[in-house]
Amino acid sequence: MAHKRKSLDGGLPELRRRLADAGVVDPLWYEVPKSRKAPKRVRQALSAGAELIFVWGGDGMVQRTVDALASAGASDVPLAIVPAGTANLLATNLDIPEDLAAAVEIGLHGRRRAFDLGRINGEHFAVMAGAGFDGELIRDADGGLKDKLGRVAYAWTGVRHVRDGAVPMTVTVDGSPWYSGAASCVLFGNVGTITGGIRAFDDASPHDGRLEVGVATAEGALEWARTLGRMATGRSEGSPFIKITAGRKVRVKLADPLVYELDGGARGTAGKLKARAVPAAVTLCLPAEGAPG
Repeated sequence: MAHKRKSLDGGLPELRRRLADAGVVDPLWYEVPKSRKAPKRVRQALSAGAELIFVWGGDGMVQRTVDALASAGASDVPLAIVPAGTANLLATNLDIPEDLAAAVEIGLHGRRRAFDLGRINGEHFAVMAGAGFDGELIRDADGGLKDKLGRVAYAWTGVRHVRDGAVPMTVTVDGSPWYSGAASCVLFGNVGTITGGIRAFDDASPHDGRLEVGVATAEGALEWARTLGRMATGRSEGSPFIKITAGRKVRVKLADPLVYELDGGARGTAGKLKARAVPAAVTLCLPAEGAPG
């Protein structure tokens, strides 16, 4: 399952060659021009009896693939990630290096482990989802900047949005009121590390059947600088502008509709967000225990 506009090392020809050298000489092979075309191909692969799926691309391609697998109930079909995208957030969290030979080795011979997913407004995600500051940042980065600037696009668009105002919201976690007030961002985390290598959720685990939930109240360049600095150097919850909890089901009601995103891909605007954890929704291929990341 390959995003044909993405590249890593020797590209797709090298991937074919390495699979052939390992004895996989005639694999099911699907290339798509955009990540949103991937789910149809995933379903075709499952119908054809695929026993292992490689996904070549960035976080958007991986997200579309895990969503298709989870929606099809194919939690027993392992997914191997070849991180050929811009941020590769899931691969980073799993210690899968941006190295084609190593990624293929992990896919063919690595450990298999069940992995929780999140689900927001009907769509699965593996890393994180959110609305507000991060949604606007990612939407702008997706508007061609990411292809031109790579990871710098996130910093560039982030600077543009630090002055965005906070929006009144209410957040309910597992049926109980948790937060009510103005916030510039609400996040749901399945793993700990997000864009830029920032450890946003220190206690996140994709094996505990819960999502981490955070709201940020920072406004303006100074408060955001303090917040991001704290996240980069210590526990996120130590910031006076961050509030964090965890739960299985989360509902958010926004006073004004906001752009939301999942796994680095912007979606539309929404006035309500419904998020929940989906335990053991997909099986991922991981490096061997003790292998260098």
